[in-house]
Amino acid sequence: MSARTSRDATAHLDSAAVTSAPGRAAPSPAPAASPAARGAVVDPPRHPRVEAFALVAAAAAVLLQIAYPLLEGAALRAATIGAVLAFASASVASATARLGVRAGVTLLLGAGGLGLVAEAVGVASGRPFGQYAYAGTLGPQLLGVPLLVPLAWTMMAYPALLAARRLAPAGPARRPAVALLGGGMLAAWDLYLDPQMVAAGHWSWTFPAPSLPGVPDVPLTNTAGWLLVGTLMTALLDALLPALSTPAGELLPAALLTWTWLGSFVANVAFFARPAVGLLGGIGMALVVVPYLLRLRAARRAS
Repeated sequence: MSARTSRDATAHLDSAAVTSAPGRAAPSPAPAASPAARGAVVDPPRHPRVEAFALVAAAAAVLLQIAYPLLEGAALRAATIGAVLAFASASVASATARLGVRAGVTLLLGAGGLGLVAEAVGVASGRPFGQYAYAGTLGPQLLGVPLLVPLAWTMMAYPALLAARRLAPAGPARRPAVALLGGGMLAAWDLYLDPQMVAAGHWSWTFPAPSLPGVPDVPLTNTAGWLLVGTLMTALLDALLPALSTPAGELLPAALLTWTWLGSFVANVAFFARPAVGLLGGIGMALVVVPYLLRLRAARRAS
């Protein structure tokens, strides 16, 4: 037998011994690397059922808002109330699913509580929004304010906070930047909201002038008040709520923010015959929403 034949035979026998000898098993292949080991970021919600509820609530809010142009009277009033309840539920549930129950409660109490206080002071004193009064068409009231109104502050405060955090630069000025960006986002949204609610008869202004061009029923003081209260509200939430670990938790709030921006623009221009409102609100919100969506998209790709 040649040396080469002997070596091959020996190798064959050794291999057979490894695979067939009692008590010895062939080495198993190395396990596949997990997504985390490969560098992908896995960020499941803490409460998947709550996140599922948030998705359902968000869908309900969008569907109710789509129905606005088709409704009138009591049906429109019911859709308005339902849309705010659904949207606020989606925002609070999204925060709860990703950040925990404490964060969801903090969002509801922080944004809703500050919103209620600001509106109660506004109704009683005319500051900081101007003199206005509710018509009693939005359900139960506390301190002269419909309980639905603090929920409206809450429903948009969370998406505005996430957008502001995503856009604010790092450094010592980050927290003031977050507060101002969030406040600007909320004030821009109200360029849509107030004209719609005034036209529907839910509240009215004692002195609506001076006002923005094409929006004769809402005074400029209201926009200034929204900017002030929105900035304080965003600063409060930024201090109290933890940050999301990955961009995945922002997707639902970002989708609702985008829907509000584009849906309100289309509604005002195409259905409500308020092109000036659509233009002002559309441009105002776009200043934050567009760069936010671009930054969020880049973060998603990087993760």
